[in-house]
Amino acid sequence: MPPPEVGVVTVQPKDVGLVTELPGRLEAFRVAQVRARAAGIVQSRLFREGSDVRAGQVLYRIDSAPYAAANASTQAGLARAQANLSQASGLAERYKPLVEANAISKQDYANAVAARQQAEADVAAARAAVKTSEINLGYASVTAPISGRIGRSLVTEGALVGQGEATPLAVIQQIDPLYVNFTQPASEVLNLRRALEQGRLKRSGADGAQVRVLLEDGTEHGQAGRLLFADLTVDQTTGQVTIRAEVPNPRTMLLPGMFVRVQLEQAKASNALLLPQQAVTRTAQGDTVMVVAADGQVASRTVKLGGAQAGQWVILDGLKAGEKVMVDGFQKLRPGSPVKPVPWTASGTAATGPAGTSAVPAARPASAAASQAAKG
Repeated sequence: MPPPEVGVVTVQPKDVGLVTELPGRLEAFRVAQVRARAAGIVQSRLFREGSDVRAGQVLYRIDSAPYAAANASTQAGLARAQANLSQASGLAERYKPLVEANAISKQDYANAVAARQQAEADVAAARAAVKTSEINLGYASVTAPISGRIGRSLVTEGALVGQGEATPLAVIQQIDPLYVNFTQPASEVLNLRRALEQGRLKRSGADGAQVRVLLEDGTEHGQAGRLLFADLTVDQTTGQVTIRAEVPNPRTMLLPGMFVRVQLEQAKASNALLLPQQAVTRTAQGDTVMVVAADGQVASRTVKLGGAQAGQWVILDGLKAGEKVMVDGFQKLRPGSPVKPVPWTASGTAATGPAGTSAVPAARPASAAASQAAKG
């Protein structure tokens, strides 16, 4: 009987990004509450709910008649103070040559100078009152503090607002870009930093780690985000570290509060290997693969995994460049019998052999693979 054909892959080292997938929540980039700072009746709402607004755009108008009257009163007070200042200044100017000629007493001149200074202070206070009244009058027109998308209106025309506190009117959120907040175990963060310091891994990208966002239906968001920071404090109840990233959202497909999966590439492994997941047997004793030697003999080899990526395991240690690792055909193994390695393609089929037959890959149950490894 000819030796059975088994599908193998020839491993070649390369730089492989170590991707971690973590759960996360989206959060608006900026959030601002629109509040009524003037007391009165809401006369009109000047925006459409759910639309985009720009900073400074007028959203509500509150009855401004009381504030306009107060502003007019302060304007009159300023005019009166300016008239008093003019009179006091003129009197002080007339007294100045007279006191030099000893025509009046120095006390009369000092009183005139003090009256002028008091009139100047009254003008300054009147101008401050005018400024305050103008500010209050401006509060009657409620404007958007930031640009973004506004939600539903919390009040309607005719509502009395601003009585004793700043009444909430609406909420504006800026959703391009968005923040995505997720957590990572503190132990993984420490191991990663230690590996970077020891040179076993290198940082991913010059501008920080890239972040990919997967939606609940499994689709990937079209644009990659960037890692912003990791919190300095570990949650005492969960042992997790909070991490934040920024994700572009030009089409506003993502919304605040959505649950997503985050794929984070924090580091790259040099001279790492990629193997299909079905080539690796995972047991409590360790992770192993079946290596085919040049004479066709099969031997079990213990390997060190660095995580999964696109349906493949990242192998950090245990294999050498050029070695042939079995991917399928495990059910054909016989103790002590050689095999014929046939290249295995990514589609899951082995190349056709000289006799016109092909080794069709089969699913590798973990228990069967483990027993074969024990026999080998």
